[in-house]
Amino acid sequence: MAVERSRRRKHFPHTRAALRPLVADDDDIAVLVVPLFDGEQAAFEAVEKRDYKEGDVIVIRYEGPKGGPGMREMLSTTAALYGQGVENIALITDGRFSGATRGLCVGHVGPEAMDGGPIGLIRDGDVISIDAVNGTIEVALSDSELAARAKTWKARTTDYQSGAIWKYAQTVGSARDGAVTHPGGAKETHCYADI
Repeated sequence: MAVERSRRRKHFPHTRAALRPLVADDDDIAVLVVPLFDGEQAAFEAVEKRDYKEGDVIVIRYEGPKGGPGMREMLSTTAALYGQGVENIALITDGRFSGATRGLCVGHVGPEAMDGGPIGLIRDGDVISIDAVNGTIEVALSDSELAARAKTWKARTTDYQSGAIWKYAQTVGSARDGAVTHPGGAKETHCYADI
């Protein structure tokens, strides 16, 4: 399965994502309406009830390294859609997918919703265009509307407000940089392996 980095785009200028290419030949550009979910469990419950329609792009946010916390896999939702025989639908998430994922899926979107990334500004009913050939995603909103949404945006409160998982969420970096909890070897001033 080939995975490509998406290119910069007008409305999401700092967004990076892993794009699972379309399987179909003639669906290179998909224009879809958003049903939005804060977390995979809510998306999975909607799919179980078939509370979506073909031609939608399901957006699952707050599943990135900080928002999850932990960036769990979106396999339950994608497997449920596949089991229902759905073909004309897409998924976008700041979480991750496995190799078993089918259809048009965009994962590892960053900056993630918990960091105020563009995926955090999307609302139910927004229209999104996904161009799998050129690796672009655009939302049909003006720059001024996106700026107004950014001003009122607030991060979601997770269920983890103390302990090890809370600590992880406070220190983890972006998925693009490996979701590590340290600044990397270049920042080290002393190597403890030399002791």
